[in-house]
Amino acid sequence: MCGILALIQANARDTSVATELHEALYFLQHRGQDACGIATCASGGKIYQCKGNGLASKVFREDGSRVADLPGYMGIGHLRYPTAGTSANAEAQPFYVNSPYGICFAHNGNLINATALKRFLDFEAHRHINTESDSELMLNIFANELNETGKARVNDKDIVEALQRMYNRCVGGWACTAMLAGYGLIGCRDSYGIRPLIMGSRPSDNGEGMDYMMASESVALKQLGFTDFVDILPGQAVIIRKGAGPVAYQIQERKSYSPDIFEFCYFARPDSVIDGISVNASRENMGYRLALKIKRILTPAEINAIDVIIPIPETSNTSAPCVAAKLKRPIYQGFVKNRYVFRTFIMPGQQQRVKGVQRKLNAMDEKFTGKTVLLIDDSIVRGTTSREIVTMSRAAGAKKVYFASCAPPITHPHIYGIDLASPSELIAHDKGANRALEDIAKRIGADKVIFQDLEDLKASCSEAVVSKSTPREERDFEVGVFCGNYVTPVDEGYFQHIEEVRGETRKMKVLEKAREAVANGWADQEELEIATKGIKAAEKGKLVPASDEDKKCGGYPAVNGGEKRRKRSREEKSPPKDQMDISLHNYGDFER
Repeated sequence: MCGILALIQANARDTSVATELHEALYFLQHRGQDACGIATCASGGKIYQCKGNGLASKVFREDGSRVADLPGYMGIGHLRYPTAGTSANAEAQPFYVNSPYGICFAHNGNLINATALKRFLDFEAHRHINTESDSELMLNIFANELNETGKARVNDKDIVEALQRMYNRCVGGWACTAMLAGYGLIGCRDSYGIRPLIMGSRPSDNGEGMDYMMASESVALKQLGFTDFVDILPGQAVIIRKGAGPVAYQIQERKSYSPDIFEFCYFARPDSVIDGISVNASRENMGYRLALKIKRILTPAEINAIDVIIPIPETSNTSAPCVAAKLKRPIYQGFVKNRYVFRTFIMPGQQQRVKGVQRKLNAMDEKFTGKTVLLIDDSIVRGTTSREIVTMSRAAGAKKVYFASCAPPITHPHIYGIDLASPSELIAHDKGANRALEDIAKRIGADKVIFQDLEDLKASCSEAVVSKSTPREERDFEVGVFCGNYVTPVDEGYFQHIEEVRGETRKMKVLEKAREAVANGWADQEELEIATKGIKAAEKGKLVPASDEDKKCGGYPAVNGGEKRRKRSREEKSPPKDQMDISLHNYGDFER
């Protein structure tokens, strides 16, 4: 899951597009904290970009001063949430290729035939792929197909035909924005409608013509003054040429209209509308339906014994009051959230996730002492966060703890751009229905655990259509994480491939964390050994320091193999830390 943006101003002499894209990044920051970037196009077709690892406030500096380096009247933006691949600075987006025509590309989603695409690009298209990112693959597929025109200049027809060939090659769920130097913007969506993309318009500053913007969520459009929201439909692309209005093309026949239901459970902001569905209203509905499920699981005496209902910040803050209203039990905020700690389930190791939960939440003892509490959360993934929350509740004095999830049990991996966990790490994976609830409750330390039913979750979203929107004819969603029935065909070898990629990614992230801890002087003994000796996977996938023998057998290497590095003298000049695409007017070395 990432956040993508695109904006084109009516006046081609305007140079302020980066200012607005930068503003929009903050409204979508929840969609990715790993990296971000902006690419713009100015007069003469020159492309400028700034991108790198970290939050928008780091990459563009807290005062936004880097935006001044990005002139132009149109541009695209991206916020990265790592899925397959790594968190390397080189994978920050937008990506750029100079041939053909100068293309910048921002992508949200995941390709499940990445291995075949990489083989095609290598042996047939002869295009070099420099990262492990699906986004770079997709960009190069598009660039290769567009290059087939052989023209010095292309038109909409050429772009549409290239997109059609790209769609025929790529399998997965995606929403993309692209920019052709001097030509215009492109926004497109997979033929299943899995990942969201919304377009809006507004009058230009001088009143001559219209500005157009595309974004992953409506909140970014609304906050910048755009109205008349239109969802890009499944299999559809919109092309907005310089000085013209948007034109929609059906690139591939719609195969279904199945938005990822996890957007509504967890990821999207509550003040967004996606595919005509109010995220806030859907979460309220989840609360009401979850209350009915709780009534079926708990006895009337157990419900009456609940002293307080406490939401786990922040997503369940919308659902929990509805549960309380339906059960007629009091609700209080029992946890204080540290807003400067982000999602824990994407942290690379178990120990880091536990520490992350403890830094993220603090229980207020007076809300728990001597009470029976019902905790409401949006979902349970690995169970790490849930277990720590239950532990904190008991430590704060709770005598009994029930735990209710607004989502059903997550039993399968997410394959369309949300890296929840490996199947073996999912707390509900491979559990029979009869023993699942009891076993999960025991593992997280709760007295009882209650999950939303899948049909109730789907109904909660289907019934949350905003008044001005036309309901989808198909009221279906992508729900593969809850049942294993994915909307796209999946090759048998894909899950093994993604497990291998995730394993190597986890190793690299833990190694990077250990190096950082050593550099900053807070490393424990295990982190010190990992930084100096390298890392390996032990039993049950646990990551531990490598031994000298492991290095010979392919253990993940430490810094320079653990050898001592020569200290650089003060007179020596340090090389750039984060050099980006040298072919661009680029300002990626933001950390110097």
